Amino acid sequence: MKTKSKKPRAQRKAMANAPHHRRRKFLSAPLSDDLRAKYGLRNLPIRKGDTVRVMRGDFSGIEGKVIRVDRERARVFVEGITRESVSGEAKSVPIHASKVMITALDLSDKWRAEALEERAKARAEASA
Repeated sequence: MKTKSKKPRAQRKAMANAPHHRRRKFLSAPLSDDLRAKYGLRNLPIRKGDTVRVMRGDFSGIEGKVIRVDRERARVFVEGITRESVSGEAKSVPIHASKVMITALDLSDKWRAEALEERAKARAEASA
């Protein structure tokens, strides 16, 4: 989010009206301690297939795989976190990305693995 204003109202408006490709960054979550040590990064955008642990709310402590990422509402849906609807069926509960921690990355996508290596390499060069 790049706004020139410091006003909270303008900041909220910029986030609400942000284009789809920028919303990806809003859905970032911190990495667990072992992933942080391994990759040298503090947080990453969440993707479908990542394993996350819920840190806040009614479902805190539950760990599961991300089954869907909703960029429009800035929420993630985690496997195993459901609530019974009025009709009796199980519905997935949306959770805000800032309330989860990534515990395992889905590296089946070659671009994500390459991007992690590049970021780690750039970080090592910057610190040296």
